[in-house]
Amino acid sequence: MELNAIALHIKGAARPEGQGSRPDTGTHLREKPGRNRSLILCRACGRAITHERERMMVQGSHLHTFANPHGRVFEIGCFRTAAGCGYSGALTAEFTWFAGYQWKIAVCAGCLTHLGWLFVSAGSRFTGLILNRLAQDNR
Repeated sequence: MELNAIALHIKGAARPEGQGSRPDTGTHLREKPGRNRSLILCRACGRAITHERERMMVQGSHLHTFANPHGRVFEIGCFRTAAGCGYSGALTAEFTWFAGYQWKIAVCAGCLTHLGWLFVSAGSRFTGLILNRLAQDNR
């Protein structure tokens, strides 16, 4: 299924709040010419974040909708890797959306837009990316 088919609502993305220093950055993705159709980008700056082939199911679904403790609702997609992300903060289990997982904030390594969360458990990890902060490269 293409990213556009999973109801991307393209809106402007906000910069992460409270970012005092630059996070650890991920590796910039490189694609061969003509092979970008599966590339998923940061909506704010166009940096390559991950690929469609990295989609995965967690707790029976790729897509999840959650609210944070402040009532803000996020629709996320789960990805095995997101090499275009950097990660900020220490892992925490507080208010986790996935039982048994700790999380930390995932940001675009290019522009620092908050893109989601890295979830880590014993022997497993994935990145939950906020779908309306992503775009698909249709070149």
